[in-house]
Amino acid sequence: MKILLSWLKEFVSLPSDVRRLADDLTMLGLPVDSVTTEGKEAVLDLDVTTNRPDCLSHYGVARELAAFYGRKLKRSAEAGEEASGSNSGNDAIVEIAAPDLCRRYSARVIRGVQIAPSPAWLTRRLELVGVRPINNVADATNYALMAYGHPLHAFDLDRLEGGRIIVRRAVPGEILKTLDGQDRMLSSEDLVIADARQPVALAGVMGGQDSEITASTQNVLLESAWFDPIAVRRTSKKQGLHTEASHRFERGADIAAALSSANRCIEMIQQLAGGTLDPKAVDVFPGRKPPHSILLRRSEVLRHLGLDVPSREVKKILSRLGFSAQPEGKSAWLCMVPSFRVDMSREIDLVEEIARHYSYDRFPLRLPAATGRVPRKAPHATQEQRLRALLAGLGYDEALSSVLVSRVTEPFAAPPVPLANPLSEEGAFLRSSMVPGLLAALQWNMNRGQQTVLLFEIGNVYRREGDGFQQPPMLALAATGERIEACVGQPAQPFGFLDLKGDLEQVAEQFQIGPCLFDAEGPPDYYRPGCRARMVIEGKTVARLGQLHAEVAEKWKIRRPVFLAEVDLEALYAAGLRLPQVQPLSRFPAVERDFSVMLPETVWFGAVRDAVVSLGIPELVAVAPVEIFRGGPVPPGSYSLLLRVTLQSHQTTLTEEQLAAYSARIMESLQHKLGAQIRIGGEGQETQ
Repeated sequence: MKILLSWLKEFVSLPSDVRRLADDLTMLGLPVDSVTTEGKEAVLDLDVTTNRPDCLSHYGVARELAAFYGRKLKRSAEAGEEASGSNSGNDAIVEIAAPDLCRRYSARVIRGVQIAPSPAWLTRRLELVGVRPINNVADATNYALMAYGHPLHAFDLDRLEGGRIIVRRAVPGEILKTLDGQDRMLSSEDLVIADARQPVALAGVMGGQDSEITASTQNVLLESAWFDPIAVRRTSKKQGLHTEASHRFERGADIAAALSSANRCIEMIQQLAGGTLDPKAVDVFPGRKPPHSILLRRSEVLRHLGLDVPSREVKKILSRLGFSAQPEGKSAWLCMVPSFRVDMSREIDLVEEIARHYSYDRFPLRLPAATGRVPRKAPHATQEQRLRALLAGLGYDEALSSVLVSRVTEPFAAPPVPLANPLSEEGAFLRSSMVPGLLAALQWNMNRGQQTVLLFEIGNVYRREGDGFQQPPMLALAATGERIEACVGQPAQPFGFLDLKGDLEQVAEQFQIGPCLFDAEGPPDYYRPGCRARMVIEGKTVARLGQLHAEVAEKWKIRRPVFLAEVDLEALYAAGLRLPQVQPLSRFPAVERDFSVMLPETVWFGAVRDAVVSLGIPELVAVAPVEIFRGGPVPPGSYSLLLRVTLQSHQTTLTEEQLAAYSARIMESLQHKLGAQIRIGGEGQETQ
């Protein structure tokens, strides 16, 4: 918000050094982003936080500075003072049909005005604070807004059907042409100002063209009201309209200042455009509430600030800020909250006011007292640390993507969980898959010349489960490019499906779980057929992996093979980390036995390994595939596998009789469990 120094000085005496003023405002919690000079005018650009709508005006900022410097605030019809006039008595009749959304509506009528351009001093001030001059009546409402902070709107009274104002919810399907020339389709969630026939303004947002002030306007109805912040923000967001009025109503306007703000503006209109004011004001106030008070205890001031602020200072600060502080016992005050401080609701809010105006510079620097508590690790922090270290060692970089996504992520998982009040359409849902986030990061890197990108992310996804929601932890991997870069004497090796499978096996080895089984049951459709699988551990699907389908890759404008994996970490975390175990090396030689077997195409290697491991041979060290062959003498629907089994004892050298017995058991298990045909009996080969 832009503030003019000369305008501020009309309300309070200020130091001549504008830089000091900017520093003091920043310390008060009203950061000054910049100070510029326009001719002879100093302009301060303030960043007013959303909880301080009372400072969205020159008068509001002057009130803060007057309290800080201990100067007298020049009061001009102070907000909250009721001007003369009763609740009825002229031709303008106001009806509030939605009192829950409009708790007060004040109006003044002035007749016989002369519409003309505003004087140069007025247009100059409006332009410096970023407001476009229009005509003397409209400019008077904007000037009053920037001066005192309460939004106002002027209607051409003669263009209001029946001379009536009705504050109501819109009828679904109604159309209102706003001042920017746009036709707005309305719904029952929108609050409108209507005449006897149709809507004439979006309440708290923007007026309508059919009732705007024009060169032919003679009679004016001036609106000054209070509208519900949530209703105004909902309409503003839905219609894509953000105005000076909606900016203030969304944060909370001063309900007590409605009539006095109208009276101040009317005085200016009479000075600029002449006219005769109807003697009686209209002020419909169905939402009147008693003043709010907060108990402030001296012990809480000391506990939070760590400094014994003198009682006289506490009372002086609160009084300057508009709080009526009455003693409550010997060490407390009952503070009546002024109507313009809509941010005051708790005792701690008052403590903060004391800290701001006592000045943070007066608090000594010191460290907080040690509690002696040992910080607790986040759940699964140790497991995540182990996974991060492993994946970094495998060449992956960690990615962090937002959990707020758009509906475009739906093809990758179950429908995402919608937010009740999203900030934007791009973040209207909670993600149900981490794949889109990794693909976006992969695409971003590839578009900037990165040929090899290996990424992982550990986080939560969100799913609807019955009437509730679940947020299981997940690990996602995405990789493209080369696994081994080319160097002298060695060509590059592209990253492939087997590389990803091996990485997942190493992930699983970090936990106390059984062997991994890979099959092709039920992979998602966004994986390429023939290059996708699921990882099963102890009968439970733990991960899905594969190459991104070409059609999906084309939609993401990715023209290189991309390999993805999604791991359900809940099952791994439940098993616990595998602890390192020390085992002495055997002094006796290991023996390798090769078996050439013919298997049906439906038999996966995981089943072959399980058939061997299930025998419980204590000397079994490893089971590994050596070679796969299809075609030739191997009939269709089958393949030939050269299987290598490694055996080693820690007590003695294995004899030929023992090896023969183990080999017979292995062949029998493969035949009976998998229907394997033993083609060649391999001879044992000993290795030292």
